Amino acid sequence: MIDKRLLDILVCPACRTPVRLEGERLICQNPECGLRYPVRDDIPVMLIQEAEKPPGKAEGRGAGGEAR
Repeated sequence: MIDKRLLDILVCPACRTPVRLEGERLICQNPECGLRYPVRDDIPVMLIQEAEKPPGKAEGRGAGGEAR
């Protein structure tokens, strides 16, 4: 389980919006982004290239998909 203190400071690296824990994923709360980051062995993997796009998002759109 991810420590609440850590969860309180984590933000999406693509758009800098806070994330919420949903099962084994951290979900960006920005509706324009919505990237879904995996949690592996209780460790958040906050890498844009590891994130999944939300259902219904077209390739190359939303999420500020560009690496900064």
